[in-house]
Amino acid sequence: MLILVGVLLLLLALEFPVAFAMTGASAVYILAKGGIPLVVMAQRVTVGVDSFVLLAIPFFFLAGELMNRGGITQRLIDLAQALVGGIRGGLGHVTVVTNMIMAGMSGSAVADATGTGTLLIPAMERAGYPKAFSAALVGAASTIGPVIPPSIPFVIYGGITGVSVGRLFLGGVVPGVLMGVFLMGAVYWVAKRRGYRAEGWPRLSDALASIWRAIPVMLFPVIILGGIFSGVVTPTEAAVVAVVYAVLLATLFYRELTPRELVQVLTSVAGNTAKITFIIASAGLYGWLLAREGAPQRLADLFLGVSQEPWAILLMVNALLLVLGCLMETTALLVILTPVLMDLISKVGIDPVHFGVVLTLNLMIGLLTPPVGMTLYVMVSLADVSVTEFTRECAIFMFALVVVLGLITYVPGLVTFLPHLIMGK
Repeated sequence: MLILVGVLLLLLALEFPVAFAMTGASAVYILAKGGIPLVVMAQRVTVGVDSFVLLAIPFFFLAGELMNRGGITQRLIDLAQALVGGIRGGLGHVTVVTNMIMAGMSGSAVADATGTGTLLIPAMERAGYPKAFSAALVGAASTIGPVIPPSIPFVIYGGITGVSVGRLFLGGVVPGVLMGVFLMGAVYWVAKRRGYRAEGWPRLSDALASIWRAIPVMLFPVIILGGIFSGVVTPTEAAVVAVVYAVLLATLFYRELTPRELVQVLTSVAGNTAKITFIIASAGLYGWLLAREGAPQRLADLFLGVSQEPWAILLMVNALLLVLGCLMETTALLVILTPVLMDLISKVGIDPVHFGVVLTLNLMIGLLTPPVGMTLYVMVSLADVSVTEFTRECAIFMFALVVVLGLITYVPGLVTFLPHLIMGK
């Protein structure tokens, strides 16, 4: 196992893309150990993505891109302005609420960060907010996207473990709302200390007009989640329905997406899907080799040697994930660690739905941390600020997210209440 881990760390240190690093480490291990035919590499890579549930990923990506390019995001911002713009730090609250609403449609933190950041960072700068603060807030708020359903990480986790994706979606609702509430609390605290103003409440007629224009958009989560929980469609089929609805809204209803732009959207989504699929496939091979080396059992024995109490196991796992989230790409960690950690949590009786939501929120925090946080680099690029400036401004928001992580870790009912209520125990 030393070869497997050591070569991976070396390749990552040499700045190889994470998928190439995992594939390279796997190849070196197989050649060095012997006894494993090279054809197994191709077989395990194929098995890693051979799941019907994973077909939802490109469609949720596509739905998010269509919202960003088709004028849908702007309608959500107008709606959020009408709802919370009058609170001190108004545009900050608008950013959080917009991401909470978008979370019910796309399931991707990077897509949400790109869409809202493109529109809101310039608007916040014009209103007197520092660019670094605006970028940090948009980045932190975008982490709500994969927690409030639908969620691409939940789809991946469910595909690996066999846990009901519907239960995971329901389990993410309350934690996602808590993330929004705590982030808004952090915005208010910063705004009061720095003297950021409220934007003022819109006139009633303008507020009603914004709400009216956003009604077709707000049907997104109703269609997606209503279809899944009523049993009419599977999560994968719901993602397809979301894309069809987004195309109709953007091209026929709002008329802000031309056929040429639609082709550009499809090209962009194809590239993003290829990247994430390559990572999942490579991580499937790497994770299989880790399992073959007995990594799950070794990790379980290590943690259980310290304590067999579920609260202590969750504390150690969260600490491990927070550290690893700074060092590796989120999707790769999710695919590699899920099979490894499932053996551990099953031994101490932790609910896999509860653990899936905890795992996802923990890894979302990793998107904001250097040196490999994907959302961090997206926001730094959009706002043209340094990583240091972003990290300094993001500290208060990461603290808020860690508090929520602690709450859902040690109050599992916050996650399991809705799945048990709607789908039974």
